[in-house]
Amino acid sequence: MNEKTWSPARIWITRLIVVAAFFCLWELTATKRWIDPILIGKPSGIMAFMFDEIFITHSLLKDFAYTITATLSAFVMGSVCGVLTGMLFVMRPNLEAVMSPILMALNSMPRIALAPLFLIWFGLGIGSKIALGFSLTYFIVLTNTVAGGRGVNPDHITLAQTLGASGSQIFRKFTLPSAVPVIFNGLRLGLVFALLGVIGGEILASEHGLGGALQLLAASFKTNGVFGVIIFLAMVGVSITFGMTWLENRLLNKWR
Repeated sequence: MNEKTWSPARIWITRLIVVAAFFCLWELTATKRWIDPILIGKPSGIMAFMFDEIFITHSLLKDFAYTITATLSAFVMGSVCGVLTGMLFVMRPNLEAVMSPILMALNSMPRIALAPLFLIWFGLGIGSKIALGFSLTYFIVLTNTVAGGRGVNPDHITLAQTLGASGSQIFRKFTLPSAVPVIFNGLRLGLVFALLGVIGGEILASEHGLGGALQLLAASFKTNGVFGVIIFLAMVGVSITFGMTWLENRLLNKWR
């Protein structure tokens, strides 16, 4: 039986109802002390914390500015290097055969284990956070770039070669357009993982940024503040995902 598809308005209303019900149950659970509020906080306390930190002290916005600067820096550098390396591998399969196991080994290393090294190499400032975010973004974008470049229809390549197209023409007319949608998927994931890498580095050692604020609040057992920063980060992550999807649709429509 085919289920009737809901309208966008109905979907959004249902989402809001689900979220409101969840927070009401959370508030009731904390108020009645079914679970100790020190463990789960209270939505009312979380909202009060976020209001104060955003609109009164502005400290959350200052930490966000620090974090997003490091995130965008890591994303841009990681994406550029990832796309360039991926396109080079597509055009030079022998180079990919040589470097692929080495890069695979590097990508297999847990970044959280490398974070202390980044702190030693780049210091406690923003450099170590950018390096950690870069290490995540680079491999995601690289993998998607290679996958997109390899995804071109071989019949199109054969036909182009039969008609006398050069290697550069085949790359510009067939390989690159075929790779663009997959590359954008990598870019969308790369931006999210750049944020995660930066936050992870800030939690380990940082005087600024959302990760540093999260670590300080957790050490002080300020549960409302911890959840406030987490919810703020969730909103940032959702905004990044929707923003990248919108940009992808706009650019791909122009590309086509």
